[in-house]
Amino acid sequence: MTIFALGVNHKTASVDLREQIAFSPEQLHSALPALREQTGVREAVIVSTCNRTEIYCHADGVSGPSSDLLLGWLAGYHGIPATTLQSHSYCHTDAAAIDHLMRVASGLDSLILGEPQILGQVKQAYQFAKNQASVGGILERLFQQTFHIAKRVRSETAVGENAVSVAFAAVNLARHIFADLEQASVLLVGAGDTAELVAQHLTEIGVQKLMVANRTLMRAETVATKFKGQAHTLGELPELLPQADIVISSTASTLPIIGKGLIESALKQRKRKPMLLIDLAVPRDIEAQVDELSDAYLYSVDDLQGIIQENMRNREEAAAQAQAMILEQTEQFMTWLRGLDHVDVLREYRQHTEQLAQDQLQRARNQLAAGKPADEVMAELTQRLTKQFLHAPTRTLREAGAKGDYQTLAVFQQLYNDND
Repeated sequence: MTIFALGVNHKTASVDLREQIAFSPEQLHSALPALREQTGVREAVIVSTCNRTEIYCHADGVSGPSSDLLLGWLAGYHGIPATTLQSHSYCHTDAAAIDHLMRVASGLDSLILGEPQILGQVKQAYQFAKNQASVGGILERLFQQTFHIAKRVRSETAVGENAVSVAFAAVNLARHIFADLEQASVLLVGAGDTAELVAQHLTEIGVQKLMVANRTLMRAETVATKFKGQAHTLGELPELLPQADIVISSTASTLPIIGKGLIESALKQRKRKPMLLIDLAVPRDIEAQVDELSDAYLYSVDDLQGIIQENMRNREEAAAQAQAMILEQTEQFMTWLRGLDHVDVLREYRQHTEQLAQDQLQRARNQLAAGKPADEVMAELTQRLTKQFLHAPTRTLREAGAKGDYQTLAVFQQLYNDND
């Protein structure tokens, strides 16, 4: 049997190509049965996210599909030429495929090393395939062991603990400075993608008092409504700043919009209560002179980049530890898989020999019923069984001898000696 992992991801293909071969939930209802109809495919799971589309399948080792067949199916399903995918795809088999799946689920193959969302996405893909009766004993065990090792990687390494995005680094900095962010009042200046991501992280850690100020009120309302905050315009900054314990700014302005005088005035109204200011904009939104104020603590995007680089180094060290854990788990699964192959060979061999014996037994019974002497029938039965049982091994040994295949000859010799 063979385990396949075939697909494209953010490392091998552009967004445009990834979009073309992504599977919607509706498409998966038809795609999984269609994939199962491919020659030799026994089980299949399709993982499709914004950063990757991957096919995992268990197939017959001899009569199963090739990587070209699977690639052709993927391209054909989405109506694009297979040659378009050829140079942007990858295909792993057996141990390499198992290792790849475990790396994916553990966040080691993600755009952002250690990101946690992918594990949930892999679990969702597995559950969908299971509901479609597309998962059997092999992939069931593989995915369960994958979830087990991914959980271990999360709990036993620091691969996902340190901030490696500007938005998360800003929120993480605020969390370390303020013991109780639930009671802190946060002002987001700007309402673009970065601000929205910051708002998401803030909400996830329990921030309840959120204000969003933007040049256009409509965009501010969009972000504020999504995260249960209040929307304002930039013209209201003089009134909003005194209320803010934390200010995180990320506009596209070419000039600073928050000056030293504005913050100094806000601090007086706050009765010198400290204020944390994080400027994520390039060029800067907040004048550098603000850092001269004794109760204002200003961090720029450059300050955060230093934190991010250190955290990335820490994640990479943790990733090496995680890879060692995954390697061990992969070897355990391959040992189990090889054991199954052994069981299958024995089962097939026994079924074959039992069928031969039954055929000759029925022949002997027919001869006895026809009146042939029992001694002759038994002698002929023994002779026929011996010839049939030795036919395939004898042919294999002759071919091995002619080819100089000493490994096969040695295995037969070992079996012969063991029988003695």
